Amino acid sequence: MQTREYIYKYKNLLVSCSMISKHFALPNNIDHLIYTAPDLEAGMDQIENILGVRPVVGGQHPDFGTHNALLSLGLCTYLEVMAPDPSLKSPEQGLLFQGYFSQGPGLTRWVIATKEIEQLAEHSKAGGLDLGEVQSGSRENPDGTVLSWKLTDPRVMPLDGAVPFLISWGNTPHPARSAPRAGELVGFRIEHPRAAEVRETLELIGVKVTVTKAQRVRLFAIIKTEKGEVELY
Repeated sequence: MQTREYIYKYKNLLVSCSMISKHFALPNNIDHLIYTAPDLEAGMDQIENILGVRPVVGGQHPDFGTHNALLSLGLCTYLEVMAPDPSLKSPEQGLLFQGYFSQGPGLTRWVIATKEIEQLAEHSKAGGLDLGEVQSGSRENPDGTVLSWKLTDPRVMPLDGAVPFLISWGNTPHPARSAPRAGELVGFRIEHPRAAEVRETLELIGVKVTVTKAQRVRLFAIIKTEKGEVELY
C-alpha cells in the first residue's frame, strides 16, 4: 500500500504510536483533530449529537485564550473540541483560531505526532515549509494532573490550515488513553482550491492524505462509531 510504504520511510521521525492504519491515505500518526466552536458547551453538545458520546472537559490554554474537551478516536488519536475561554485574559498574540471561532463550529485543524519534532521541523523548513518555532506547552487537567508537550506554532497556518502542525508528548501519557472513546478514526481527507500544492507540501513532512480540488478549504473525518460510520466536518 503506497501510503504505508511512504510513512515507513519516515518512521524514525514520525511514528509515535505502534499501531498502523489499515485504511488508505490515513496516516497512522494523526495525533488529533480540532473541532472549533464559539462556545465550548455548545460544541460539546454538537459533537455528542453527531458521535453519540459527550466529550470530557480537558482544561485551559492561557497562552492561547482557549479551553477544550476531548474524545478518544483510538489508541493514539483524539478529537479536541476547542473554544474561547472567557475567564482567561486576552493573550499577547491574540486569541488562537479567532477566525475559525467566528465562522461557527466545524473541523478546522489537524495535528501530526512525532517524537523528533525539532528535526522534522528543520527538515520541512529546509524544503520550504516553515511551521514556526518549536515551543513548549502545558495545561492542568480537572483532577490536577498536568499535561506537557512540544509543538510547532499553531498560529502558523500554511495553505490556510490544510497543513497540520506537529506535536510531541514526550513522556506525558497520551490524552487519547484517558478520554471517553467515541469510536475509531478510519478516514481523513481535505478539500482545497490548490489541491496539488497541498499534496506536494504534505510530502515535506512525510504525510500523504487524499486531497481534492474544491472552492474552499474543508477537512473531513470518517469516524467508526457504534451507530456506524459518521462523517465529521
